Amino acid sequence: MDENIPLGRDFFAALGEVVTKPGRNLCAADVVDADVLLVRSVTQVNEALLAESRVRFVGTCTIGTDHLDKAYLNQQGIRWSSAPGCNANSVTEYVLSCLACLEPQWLQACVGIVGCGNVGGRLYQRLTELGVACKVYDPFLTSECIPDLSSLDEVLACDVVCVHAPLTTDTAYPSVHLLGTQQLRQLKHGAVLISAGRGAVVDNQALSKLLDERSDLRVALDVWEPEPLLDLSLLQKVNLASPHIAGYSYDGKVLGTAMVYRALCEHLQRPEAVQLEELLDGQLVDLEVIDAELQAQLNELILQVYDVREDDRRLRAALALVAGDEASRARTFDELRKFYPERRGYHRYRVLSRDLEAQGGAHEEKKPRSKFLAALGFCH
Repeated sequence: MDENIPLGRDFFAALGEVVTKPGRNLCAADVVDADVLLVRSVTQVNEALLAESRVRFVGTCTIGTDHLDKAYLNQQGIRWSSAPGCNANSVTEYVLSCLACLEPQWLQACVGIVGCGNVGGRLYQRLTELGVACKVYDPFLTSECIPDLSSLDEVLACDVVCVHAPLTTDTAYPSVHLLGTQQLRQLKHGAVLISAGRGAVVDNQALSKLLDERSDLRVALDVWEPEPLLDLSLLQKVNLASPHIAGYSYDGKVLGTAMVYRALCEHLQRPEAVQLEELLDGQLVDLEVIDAELQAQLNELILQVYDVREDDRRLRAALALVAGDEASRARTFDELRKFYPERRGYHRYRVLSRDLEAQGGAHEEKKPRSKFLAALGFCH
């Protein structure tokens, strides 16, 4: 089991012996005697890893599955499971933190979403509930599912473009370098680009060249091409950089563990002996807000809970110390993820403010009304 799977022993110890290893360096010798393999997104699970093992179940406690050779697993009769949607709230809250920093009047912006699966769909739902205009590109969906379905060109013309497409090569609409030179050049003047899906969906070299020409663009990158050896030159050109942690809220990660645990119990035909709610602290954290107009209050709440600029600061400071050593840079990238500070979702916070009780006239218009807090996911 990847040592970075949170609450891994708490969930899986009752099902058998648990042996933890660094996920990035997992090799065939580590799994030769294993019956079950539990990973996150940094482990390539394929024939080279499993051919000499007796593994019959692979679980990835993440939404993505591009690191699994699913064709090989299916051919060998090895059951596999993932955790679709487990970190959707976490990535949505990452995007909102980026917006609070880069596009502080985001309630009035038009937001384009590339890829509207579990994550993009949650972002779309949250933004539309807040009254934000959205356009969505996803060739696998219909306008009956998403009323704001648009062409990729229309999405790229938005004030903000958020990229959440999975990395695919074997579909009718492959996503590798979906945003290449031609597409990136379509971004409007002053646009914000946020990439928090898979690094190679955005051609990083093309983006780096474009940023040499256009200082008007504002860019937040959480995913890179390649990882963990991100392009240091590109790092210096983007506004916000983080080490693939958009989905790293504690709540999202442990939900992923719980989802794979349930799938393994089903595979083994064993009853579930552990419930996620039993392992989590249910105590709410109280927040207060300043007396200001609505947008400023929402931004303040978002950044009180999670300020992406702290992740940016940590990444730049850590990589500056090892810039000349590729092995150290790769290790540093992974360590920033492994030792990531605990981050809780909005639902763990309660907003305390007399503003919410204000009634009448212009005074009421300045207050963070309950519908906005509910749409964001705060308790109030």
